[in-house]
Amino acid sequence: MVKTPYQDLEERFKRMDALGGALSMLHWDMSAMMPPGGVDSRTEQLAVLKTLHHSMITDPALPDLLDGAEADQHLDTWQQANVYEMRRSWVHAAAVDADLVEALSRACSKCETIWRQARKAADFKAVLPSLEEVLNLTRQEAQAKADKLGVSAYDALLDQYEPDGRAANIDVVFSDLSAFLPSFLDDVLSKQAAGPDILALKGPFPAKKQKALGHTFMAALGFDFDHGRLDESHHPFCGGTYDDVRLTTRYDETDFTSALMGVLHETGHAMYDQGLPKAWRGQPVGSDRGMSVHESQSLLIEMQACRSPEFLEYAAPLLREAFGGSGDAWSVENLTRLYTKVEKGFIRVDADEVTYPAHVILRFNLERAAISGDLQMADLPGAWNEGLKDILGITPPTDREGCLQDIHWYDGAWGYFPTYTLGAMTAAQLFAKAKSDVPDILPSIAKGDFAPLMGWLRTHIHAKGCSLSTQNLITQATGEPLNAQYFKSHLKARYLST
Repeated sequence: MVKTPYQDLEERFKRMDALGGALSMLHWDMSAMMPPGGVDSRTEQLAVLKTLHHSMITDPALPDLLDGAEADQHLDTWQQANVYEMRRSWVHAAAVDADLVEALSRACSKCETIWRQARKAADFKAVLPSLEEVLNLTRQEAQAKADKLGVSAYDALLDQYEPDGRAANIDVVFSDLSAFLPSFLDDVLSKQAAGPDILALKGPFPAKKQKALGHTFMAALGFDFDHGRLDESHHPFCGGTYDDVRLTTRYDETDFTSALMGVLHETGHAMYDQGLPKAWRGQPVGSDRGMSVHESQSLLIEMQACRSPEFLEYAAPLLREAFGGSGDAWSVENLTRLYTKVEKGFIRVDADEVTYPAHVILRFNLERAAISGDLQMADLPGAWNEGLKDILGITPPTDREGCLQDIHWYDGAWGYFPTYTLGAMTAAQLFAKAKSDVPDILPSIAKGDFAPLMGWLRTHIHAKGCSLSTQNLITQATGEPLNAQYFKSHLKARYLST
């Protein structure tokens, strides 16, 4: 039987997805399990497989197959959406030659490995040459894609993570937040200073017990341990494949709050991955709808749901039991104050909801300047410190708390950072609609039952896969496009209401 162009494409993209899954697992292993001596061989493996993947998606037969599939009048709406996403993937891949793909892969693997030690030693100069190489190659990639897409170099990178996202639109949103946050932050800090003191939780908090508690919360959220696991890494992340989701966090035995919220954050990502439509596994339309939606799922769980008094009502006795806590410090009221404490800090992943956008806006401005050539990497530490002082009035004591804290740029992920705050705004809007549609969500969370919330997310977000644009997905789920007022209203209700 002769295959139609669409059928041929489905087979090709299923093979590419399998190869992409293998690459993802190798990246996870490199971050979580691989011994230091494996760096050279892993760098070679990743470079070869990425080049092979690139050769598959840039096969000369693909343009004609895509044209044929797009002309096919018998495709249903999901198949049509699948072809659209195939075309998107091909355009991005075909813009870049294989030599650049291989060079960038090798440079990123090398730079990430050096970054791990440089971060530990707070030694930016140690990683600077490798970072400059990554940025140089990334600029080449950005320009090649920009020429193909007809957009700016930065927008070409952004488009990889946020389809159809444009810096000009993000500027409008971030300018609005930049105008709103300073006075709001002052009001929140004043209110908290006038309120009850936060009582300290006395440790130590053994990592083994933190991990066991993390597993408990993951199970409550509905995480399928037959299709995923939790491990440790220098930087928390969610990776693997949709049927084998790998989460990581990092533990501090003097403070359990960061690791557990990290687990909840990454589990939000994982629940999205595990909830994507199984009928479309291996096809572009069955994947996630870009990083702002992905971040909305993690931030909805971590920030919207799991810093609520209802969640802490459920979690408090589990925390007391796990760590032998007693007294007023372990009360729901004190834990709520602890988990909603606002303060100006250096570390993005530990930042509260109010100051977090400032960290993202800083990175957005810096990476745009780096891609355009207005910022040289040798000047990054100074620009970072100056920018953070302008935004939050604080200066990192070392580069470990400054420009070395995030893995993203050292691993080649440029154009990614804006999706965090877009995700926070999306999360607030989705959670507001979910609570309106299903009033039992918060009372259920207070009992450790996330089924009502997950049921709503499964129906309105997860099951849609990549079949809708980001704007249409949000509009169908909530009745309107992304609206920053939901995020502002959420912040006002949580941090300024009496």
